[in-house]
Amino acid sequence: MTSRNQQLFERAQRHIPGGVNSPVRAFRSVGGTPCFLRKGVGAKVQDADGKWYTDYVGSWGPMILGHAHPEVIAAVQAAVVDGLSFGAPTEKEVDLADLLCELVPSMDMVRLVSSGTEATMSAIRLARGHTGRDLLIKFEGCYHGHSDGLLVKAGSGLLTFGNPSSSGVPAGVAENTMVLTYNNPQELAEAFARHGDRVAAVIVEPVVGNMNLIAPTTEFLNAMRALCTQYGAVLIFDEVMTGFRVGLKSAQGLFGITPDLSTFGKVIGGGMPLGAFGGKREIMEKIAPLGPVYQAGTLSGNPVATAAGLATLKLIRAPGFHEALTARTRALCDGLAAAAGKHDIAFAAQNIGGMFGLYFAEKCPGSYDEVLACDKEAFNRFFHAMLDAGHYFAPSAFEAGFVSAAHSEADIATTVAAADAYFAGLK
Repeated sequence: MTSRNQQLFERAQRHIPGGVNSPVRAFRSVGGTPCFLRKGVGAKVQDADGKWYTDYVGSWGPMILGHAHPEVIAAVQAAVVDGLSFGAPTEKEVDLADLLCELVPSMDMVRLVSSGTEATMSAIRLARGHTGRDLLIKFEGCYHGHSDGLLVKAGSGLLTFGNPSSSGVPAGVAENTMVLTYNNPQELAEAFARHGDRVAAVIVEPVVGNMNLIAPTTEFLNAMRALCTQYGAVLIFDEVMTGFRVGLKSAQGLFGITPDLSTFGKVIGGGMPLGAFGGKREIMEKIAPLGPVYQAGTLSGNPVATAAGLATLKLIRAPGFHEALTARTRALCDGLAAAAGKHDIAFAAQNIGGMFGLYFAEKCPGSYDEVLACDKEAFNRFFHAMLDAGHYFAPSAFEAGFVSAAHSEADIATTVAAADAYFAGLK
């Protein structure tokens, strides 16, 4: 009998490219039929066949409180009855801007947008407008949205300029992007020594979440800040994933690094489409209508999205919230690693706040090349075994996972027990 998931996937492929509206959802990396989800409650999601899973994707980060948190739902319901969109200022936009600047001290001003991609695209344009330079430095394996200038892979050698990693990206656009190695401060220093007077900005995921989870070294972050200051470049922290996930003041607060611009998404919308970019007043005042750098959006600061975001941020400010979230996530990582170790499986895991990474390798990777060296096929088999057992991890060996405040000790224990049973069966 064909499952409802399979029926929907076959139907979806008739009018949606690949049957999905974002590529990783297609399960191409792991194989099989994607789960079409129809409901979420707390730490659980239900698919079209009625099967429930413990969810470690969390809509790729925003569901820090779990699904359908009653206070967030109530805030959205209250906002909806007053109207869905105005294309005009609302009080909630001001409230959210005030709160974001309070929680993230590096931001004097902030502009609300509708997605993380829009936030990073706009921040880069602003950095170029502010500096009068064109060259952008990014790091291999970091994802900052799908705008043309960011869909660039590493060049053929050290300090070469990038090449398009997607059809449709003009070579001329890619030529203004240099792709370097994450966690390599020496390579970054050499790039600035050669091209420092051309560098408009360095953009980085302070904790990488898009080639699995990669933790930064202190030396790497400090070098980045010092070099941007020395050469007059803008340091952009892409905190779309890390924002309020790794700590109340985000990654920049956790590591004690002050960027010039920051981008946010995910958590600040509480599950609704919302993003933001902000930073130093002297830079942000270059944005229209105050300055010459144009950025606009009819749905920016949408009243329903800002209501969800305000409710979410209010709840995660509770004393001890992030300490408890970090401890619960660490329990998952430690439990999975212990289960694998008991059965002599090459496996490692780590977390920063509520984000985590799982790797079929002897140790946690620190760079893109080390991620590629992990056993992808072993992950794929693990993914499907855990999915069958009712535990929904990211359908790719190159994505971070997420724990929410709704995950209980019992949820974690059940997941670890399922992994232990799977590892035992590999002998």
